[in-house]
Amino acid sequence: MNLSKDAASFIPYLQNWVDTLPAVPFDQAIQDPERTAILSVDVINGFCHEGVLASPRVKAIIEPITTLMKTAWARGVRNFLLSQDTHEPDAVEFGAWPPHCVRGTSEAETVPEIRALPFFDQMTLLEKNSIASGLNTGLNVWLENHPEVDTFIVVGDCTDLCTYQLAMHLRLDANARQLKRRVIVPADCVDTYDLSIETAQSINALPHPGDLLHSFFLYHMKLNGVKVFLKILN
Repeated sequence: MNLSKDAASFIPYLQNWVDTLPAVPFDQAIQDPERTAILSVDVINGFCHEGVLASPRVKAIIEPITTLMKTAWARGVRNFLLSQDTHEPDAVEFGAWPPHCVRGTSEAETVPEIRALPFFDQMTLLEKNSIASGLNTGLNVWLENHPEVDTFIVVGDCTDLCTYQLAMHLRLDANARQLKRRVIVPADCVDTYDLSIETAQSINALPHPGDLLHSFFLYHMKLNGVKVFLKILN
């Protein structure tokens, strides 16, 4: 295994791929509003505004997400799902991550910017106790009850964790069941946190290069049939 050799050729390719992601017109991404759903994952206080896992990178995607939601609502989209960490106080996941977004705390609440949208009360909330939106959340039941929906716009955080899991669940579920389904990730509406090697070592954690992992996981979603665009134009 020679990671340095692989990186020397692939990283420039990956950089160019990310730099040349196309923006797509709204009507091309969302061809039929009645058959479209926007799924937001973990755009909650505990990853944006407060708590040990809050990230300024993640906070920065709130504005493009709310802009996309407002545009989509104005164009007739009515299916909005919010998949959000709502952990039990003794969540098994806390063996891998510090306690965060515990049920009943402000960290587990939808960010105020989304709650302020006039159609917030029309959104469907999916509570999750792991990074997987497709496990024990009600998402699969929603999919079964809405067979007409065949375009899914996935936004939120983190690119390499919950966002990746959600987009891949939607894509692989469609593949397994022979469904014609479009899964779209606009890169301006997703991001991940950054933790340098130096900081990680000082707190006995694993480093997490945000730009690199954001790019790798966008690429991996594309590799598996998810449509990745720079943004959806208003």
